Amino acid sequence: MENPLCLQVVEKVQILVTDANDECPVFINTPYIINVPELFSITDLMLLLRILFQNTRKNKFSIDRYSGVLRLKSSVNLDFERSTGHFVTVTAKDGGGKLRGKHRICSSSTTVTINVLDIQDTPPMFSGTPYFGFVYEDTEPGSEIFNVIAYDGDRGNPNLIHYTIAHEVNPDVDAQVFMTAMVTIQVVDLNNHHPIFYGANGPQSQFEITMHEHPPEGEILRGLKITVNDSDQGTNAQFNLRLEGPDGIFRVIPQVVINEAQVTIIVENSAAIDYEMIQVFNFKLLAIESNTPEMFSSTADIIIQLLDTNDNIPKFTSEFYIARIPENSPGGSPVICVTPWAVLDAEVQSRYNFNVKAADVEGKHSLAEVFVTVLDVNDHYPEFNEDILEKVMIIGLPVKVEAKDEDAEEPNNIVDYSITQADPANVFDIDQATGEIVLKSYIKSLEVIHNITRNKDCQWSLVVQAKDRGSPSFSTTAVVRIDITEEDLQIALKLKGQNGLTAEHSTVVQADLVHKFDKTL
Repeated sequence: MENPLCLQVVEKVQILVTDANDECPVFINTPYIINVPELFSITDLMLLLRILFQNTRKNKFSIDRYSGVLRLKSSVNLDFERSTGHFVTVTAKDGGGKLRGKHRICSSSTTVTINVLDIQDTPPMFSGTPYFGFVYEDTEPGSEIFNVIAYDGDRGNPNLIHYTIAHEVNPDVDAQVFMTAMVTIQVVDLNNHHPIFYGANGPQSQFEITMHEHPPEGEILRGLKITVNDSDQGTNAQFNLRLEGPDGIFRVIPQVVINEAQVTIIVENSAAIDYEMIQVFNFKLLAIESNTPEMFSSTADIIIQLLDTNDNIPKFTSEFYIARIPENSPGGSPVICVTPWAVLDAEVQSRYNFNVKAADVEGKHSLAEVFVTVLDVNDHYPEFNEDILEKVMIIGLPVKVEAKDEDAEEPNNIVDYSITQADPANVFDIDQATGEIVLKSYIKSLEVIHNITRNKDCQWSLVVQAKDRGSPSFSTTAVVRIDITEEDLQIALKLKGQNGLTAEHSTVVQADLVHKFDKTL
């Protein structure tokens, strides 16, 4: 039984619990690991982070979904070749509140791992460039001579590498799928060629020439057109030239050759080149490699035929002659034959005379004078006067070129002149008989010349031919270089004596005989 004196009052009391900021934000669904292909843009990559706040009475709170979005910065692309991964620290903070009477802001952090996935955006890369190699020239086809190495620039997702020799790059091919590198292969020469002598028509082992005896020392045997060649390279193509035969008569130049040279043979001893002593010279021209173990060589025969010249005085075969003849020999019977030992030359002496004496034992005798006339034949070429050194032509006046023919009589020694080549061809005329070269009659000034040619410096080279009237006829050509100017008459008259022109000419032309061509029939 309850005590009536004990009174109990029941009252409903509402207690309000206020939150204190004693809990930090907590990231859910951690860890955050994202695989993203490289080259993604800001619209391609989003990460939504959900963040809950915990306290003693409530476990989770949602935040606005936009506050947890992780975006890639504008204008930034991911590149696997630069970095294969990125680590981003994300911090979440609450709005702050009081804890035990003090204002407090709570925060939490987590790391977002972004793995960059490689895509095919980088061309292959060559390793060890630049490439240099060598191969011997006799290497068999299919032999390995060099090795190049390349790898795909996309290391995270590499493709197989295929190699080709690229002569041209196809512009339609994606530049990200190929790469080129220069490979330099040097071909190493082997000594597998020997020197070869060449004439005008190809390889030749014999060369012949005809020349007069006693040529001047130092004269070149121009009739020999010889080239020597070794197709190897460097020291393998170096060789020496020498003549084997009578010593000290001829000399070959050059004596050391690399690859190729024109062979020249010159006279060293004129006295030894004597028709009366030897009519034919035979030499061996040798080309021998100088710095190779093989010492390859070649030989060519040089045959020199001599022509006789009138270089000896007549000689009787005996100082005196004794003859017997029957007394009843009819008139006109031969008594004795006296033979002169010489070649007659009309250019040296065209007439001979001598006395013939017939005497008996009693001293009675009679004399007869014998006259011999040597008839001239056309055996000389016209020769130009090489003392023509003038170089200026004054418009309106001639220049004279002269060639001499050493034959003894006409018409063998009469020379006719002609212009065989000129460019342009309508500028000069030549007097057939005198060799005087003049401008065409319509050319009165340099202005006219400038209108017919591009040669503004007024320099010409003419090929002039001098031809004798003998049978057969011989001719010689020369190149005459002429400079044209407009000078006054007084200067021209001062040059008159230097040009071989007569006083009736008002001026002269300066001509330079610069080169003689080979004489031709």
